[in-house]
Amino acid sequence: MTQKEERVILVNTEDEVLGTMPKMEAHEKALLHRAFSVFVLNDKGEIMLQQRAAGKYHSPLLWTNTCCSHQRLGESNLDAGKRRLQEEMGFQTELKEIFSFVYKAPFDNGLTEHEFDHVMIGYFEGEPNINPDEVEAWKWMSPEAIKADMEDNGKAYTAWFRIIFDKFYEHFNQKTEN
Repeated sequence: MTQKEERVILVNTEDEVLGTMPKMEAHEKALLHRAFSVFVLNDKGEIMLQQRAAGKYHSPLLWTNTCCSHQRLGESNLDAGKRRLQEEMGFQTELKEIFSFVYKAPFDNGLTEHEFDHVMIGYFEGEPNINPDEVEAWKWMSPEAIKADMEDNGKAYTAWFRIIFDKFYEHFNQKTEN
């Protein structure tokens, strides 16, 4: 039995729904679609990073934010984030959307991520129960350590994480100063 291909929600630059399309086709055609990225922090202010599984069709074994994916038609951003956090990292927590933005990142394999990305934050203490089909490894890192490591070792991180982290880092510093 073949698995039904996941569909993404095509949107315009105002995040208004235009329709749906199979995920791979949207990535082949570099069409703008809705996505989300979740950042989970602990009480020390460290961010939980995941290393993408070796079997991923793009960006395998690269480090990225706690989880990310695509909303399903009719699913809220927060519900989608909670669903995927459970599917990938094996835990649940409350999430809050902190900002959104559009980015475009082409990959060496001919696919392109062109996403209207909703960035969410949550808090968690403890160890995740990772899904090995999705996640190779995980670790806690301070924003300062991530920033320093990306300067020395940028290719170890996903393209979208490098883009989001710059925005997230500014937001994180604003929150800690208030």
